[in-house]
Amino acid sequence: MRIITLNVNGIRSAMSKGFYTWLARQKADVVCVQEIKIQEDQLAPQMRSPAGYHGFFSFAAKKGYSGVGLYCRRQPDRVHHGFGSEEHDGEGRYLQADFGALSVVSLYLPSGSAGPHRQESKYRFMDLFLPHLQKLRADGREYILCGDWNIAHREIDLKNWRGNRKNSGFLPEERAWLSVVLEDTGWVDVFRTLNPRPDEYTWWSNRGQAWAKNVGWRIDYQIATPGISAKAAKERIYREKRFSDHAPLIIDYEQEF
Repeated sequence: MRIITLNVNGIRSAMSKGFYTWLARQKADVVCVQEIKIQEDQLAPQMRSPAGYHGFFSFAAKKGYSGVGLYCRRQPDRVHHGFGSEEHDGEGRYLQADFGALSVVSLYLPSGSAGPHRQESKYRFMDLFLPHLQKLRADGREYILCGDWNIAHREIDLKNWRGNRKNSGFLPEERAWLSVVLEDTGWVDVFRTLNPRPDEYTWWSNRGQAWAKNVGWRIDYQIATPGISAKAAKERIYREKRFSDHAPLIIDYEQEF
């Protein structure tokens, strides 16, 4: 089973850069996309259902903003929109597809970088989402939560960590919250179980030469329940071609889909 996640930073932009041509060669079973920045009536046929995939989306009420999607090779048993937060579900941040005893989620946490008001929204999301994660852990299903969590967990997860300790995405409160998710609640950072090396990033600023110099952040994750995470066999951050300011995170699981 191959699962890919990518913050496309505008699905139309990613399409123009060859994302769907690349996707057709990946043989993925589920593809999670975030920050699609589009409304349903604006979806081109290739965006709505690429060859071989069923497409599902959660759109933001605000045009040109946020939104998440799932491309599934197999028709899901059920699709869930949102996790019960009126504020954040209206921004299109959570979409879950169930396949038997496994669920895959496309997730997009708020960014606080636009100012204090957005950081407060991010904190509200975190406060509401932790009980949801605890509830999922207790229901007996296997989950893979894919997407842009907008938090670099450890110093190894961003190049300039010393200079970012007071910036959104690497604040002590955010990192502590993610530690609770991973260490107290029992979720697993799948990439790190396979790859403990430094300089492995999924997002690069468009300023300067961040991409060329690999001055990045690892803020895109596949975070899973222990059972399915134990079946992870191979990871890859795809950097050969750029579709977005984020890179696709690809993980193969020794699990039939």
